[in-house]
Amino acid sequence: MATAALFRQYRLCSGLVLLSCTKPLPRSAVFSPGSTATPHQALTNHRQFTTTSFRTRKMPPKKQVVEEKVQLGRPSNNLKIGVVGLPNVGKSTFFNAITKSAVAAENYPFCTIDPEESRVAVPDERFDWLCEQYEPASKIPAYLTVIDIAGLVKGASTGAGLGNSFLSHINAVDGIFHVVRAFNDPDVVHVEGEMDPERDLDIIHSELRLKDIAMLTKYVDANQRNIERMGSGGSVEDKKKKDEFATIVKVREWVEGGNDVRKGTWTNKEIDVINGQALLTAKPVTYLVNLSEKDYIRKKNKFLPVVKKWIDEHNPGDKLIPFSGDFESKLVDMDDAERAAYVAETKTASAFPKIILTGYDSLNLMHFFTAGHGTEVRAWTCRKNAKMTEAARSIHNEIADSLIQVDVMKFDELKAAGNESELKAQGKLYTRGKEALIEDGDIVYFRSGLGRAKK
Repeated sequence: MATAALFRQYRLCSGLVLLSCTKPLPRSAVFSPGSTATPHQALTNHRQFTTTSFRTRKMPPKKQVVEEKVQLGRPSNNLKIGVVGLPNVGKSTFFNAITKSAVAAENYPFCTIDPEESRVAVPDERFDWLCEQYEPASKIPAYLTVIDIAGLVKGASTGAGLGNSFLSHINAVDGIFHVVRAFNDPDVVHVEGEMDPERDLDIIHSELRLKDIAMLTKYVDANQRNIERMGSGGSVEDKKKKDEFATIVKVREWVEGGNDVRKGTWTNKEIDVINGQALLTAKPVTYLVNLSEKDYIRKKNKFLPVVKKWIDEHNPGDKLIPFSGDFESKLVDMDDAERAAYVAETKTASAFPKIILTGYDSLNLMHFFTAGHGTEVRAWTCRKNAKMTEAARSIHNEIADSLIQVDVMKFDELKAAGNESELKAQGKLYTRGKEALIEDGDIVYFRSGLGRAKK
């Protein structure tokens, strides 16, 4: 009874200490008449009691939320890349060869009036291996959509050479293959007269920037008076409009300084505003330098260092890939045996696989696989750093909306194991939640509430 009374007394006199007892209190801890010890002294002096001060207890640190970086461009899995350049630099020859299409490629500046569109398979040895293992009835690789756009000329941003129409075609794509001419051919006239790749680069770069400046200025002129009327106060909606306006002004100043939007440093909120404007210089660019067949085979061309220097000065980090439209056109017209013999003879391979993969990567795309024995092996395209739910949406919205979990096989582990059964026996079939990130090359089995998962 004395022990119980002691606890009651202590609870009443102090809310600062939590007591824990491992054994019943001994008699020495019970107060005797006339004792001068306080309840606190009697308890804290006993070694079988522990105390933890609420005043000094440290609260666990708050979980830090890492803000996901918003990406420039459309948030879509179905992105397109356009072939851009001056007239007669080899754009349609490149497009014809890479897509095995039949677009007219004549010695005439505006032979391509409407953009031609085609899908090209993304080369992937992992896909080929999966097809060998699963022996599917259906084989569907990842694709890159390529669009041939007619040539731009100086003054296109103000309408020269059907410029407004062509610039609107560039506006509809998500990335750019910028074809630069680095071959001399008296039978193919240069729209500017003489060969000068540096000048050609400046023309395209300037026209795209000028078009962006015109679009941004139109926005500023249309909204400036309303923004000024709002003053320093206003509603939440007013603040949002003022922030958007400030971003547009900031971006215009950046582009007027001779810079591409994609090379700026922007906050997530600013990127959201930029993405709503569909600016031309916000699109990723891969530079394709078109060489003569002779220069391509010998891997030497006097203009390549000039182009490389220009890229390093104006858009550092952008990729440069030499190719030869003539060489690629020859390969396309050969059968497999002839092609293999010619490649061996010249010791030169097609540049198309590298070009396709680089363009695909520039759009921030990757792909994962679904595979079923005897049924289908398919590569599905999604954005990099996509969550499982977003990846499932590339297959079907209903699968994404009802997704429960995902079974994942890593390609390298599957290949090392030899087959799916052995991989599972090794315990390397992983279960991931719908908020987990999918990785490039994952082989997945989506388990959803639809009754049948997608494998």
